[in-house]
Amino acid sequence: MRDEENNASSFASLLSSKMAGKLEGVKETLLNKKEYYENCPGCKVDLHKAGQRGLPIKELFTIWIVILGTALPISSLFPFLYFMIRDFHIAKREEDISYYAGYVGSSYMLGRALTSVFWGLVADRYGRKPVIIFGTFVVVIFNTLFGLSVNFWMAIITRFLLGSLNGLIGPIKAYAAEIFREEYQALGMSTISTAWGIGLIIGPALGGFLAQPAEKYPSIFAKDSIFGRFPYFLPCLIISLFSLVVAIASFWLPETLHIHESSVPPQDSYEALEAAPDTKEGNESAPKENLFKNWPLMSSIILYCVFSLHDMAYNEIFSLWAVSPRKFGGLSYSTADVGEVLSISGFGLLVFQLTLYPLVERYVGPIIAARVAGVLSIPLLTSYPYIAMLSGIALSLAINFASVMKNALSISIITGLFILQNKAVNQRQRGAANGIAMTAMSIFKALGPAGGGALFSWAQKRLDASILPGDQVVFFVLNVIEAIGVLMTFKPFLVETQNT
Repeated sequence: MRDEENNASSFASLLSSKMAGKLEGVKETLLNKKEYYENCPGCKVDLHKAGQRGLPIKELFTIWIVILGTALPISSLFPFLYFMIRDFHIAKREEDISYYAGYVGSSYMLGRALTSVFWGLVADRYGRKPVIIFGTFVVVIFNTLFGLSVNFWMAIITRFLLGSLNGLIGPIKAYAAEIFREEYQALGMSTISTAWGIGLIIGPALGGFLAQPAEKYPSIFAKDSIFGRFPYFLPCLIISLFSLVVAIASFWLPETLHIHESSVPPQDSYEALEAAPDTKEGNESAPKENLFKNWPLMSSIILYCVFSLHDMAYNEIFSLWAVSPRKFGGLSYSTADVGEVLSISGFGLLVFQLTLYPLVERYVGPIIAARVAGVLSIPLLTSYPYIAMLSGIALSLAINFASVMKNALSISIITGLFILQNKAVNQRQRGAANGIAMTAMSIFKALGPAGGGALFSWAQKRLDASILPGDQVVFFVLNVIEAIGVLMTFKPFLVETQNT
């Protein structure tokens, strides 16, 4: 019995000494790498992450609704934009409607391109939380005013101000990198692209179902009501109310920016040192590399710009093509029909992103996944003009299948490139990198709707051309852009960083 007691005592002493040694190692690492300040919001978040266990459901949901509230107004206008421009009576001919619609679609991205770096600097100086709150309130104000637009220029101005004053996309990416423990950061980044993709599907669905409510639901909405006089106000109002809820809830978000007052000594309590994580960010005072010389970052941003140009042009063209008359090669769909197609696409995209894409990315990696998705998109888009020749159930099945496939392939490309972009830099430079990326991407996304609308308008004037008549030339140009992007996924252009 005495021997057993001695053995137990020795084991306890050995375990205690190992734990003490490990704790001393953690203390030494923390003191060498990072100081924790008692009143610093970023330090509090780091300490909270250290004691957190299990899947961070609350943080994932927070990122999801903030991104969703921002993504919805970007694309909600696509199903009804054709009819809105028609009602403004600015287009002299029916074929010119798509031309003006492209400018409205691009004004948001132009505003965002001009101010993304500014909002990134504001977030780095004053915190991510103020930019997030301000950006969501901007959606509430200017998205509502857009729904009340009475002419073409009011629509242009409200969309431009919505894009230029809502600068939370870059900061929310940095926020996602800082709010999650290291093992969940990849999941957090994927949540951004997933929520963004779903928002770009749900937005048009809401716009399609809720636009022109006095015509679609006369028993509920009278023609002399505000929704009858402003037929495109209801979807904007619903999205603005959702963004208002998000804006109010954002007041309770934890701030992740490290704000250290020089007069306050760093927190060195036993509990803080024991709980704090062993970070791998390195010395924060070390000189930062020139991001423009970081080719893995710049190559992924350039490629992202190419595919973003394609996707924005596709989104603009798809809705215009679906609602345009059969005589111009369209589907003669109503806004509700377009909303139905996009709703089905949104559900399919959600299922794909949560089940199939993580497995594909795990086994083949983000570059191969993006490359294969780009290749498969080309024959799919080629089939669109032939789908327009169908009718009835055959048309419904074909267009829904094609839309689900196209959006699943697009999100595979965008998610893969987004992962590469964030792996190319460490956390200290992620805010600046996101600012550069958002500016470049916004410029290309601004070109997408304008170029897509002008291309579609031009195609409707050459229905009798001998080479690529009508809509065939539209989808051919989209495929050329897609093919260029696929070629750029190969070395030596696209290089994956070896840093973890």
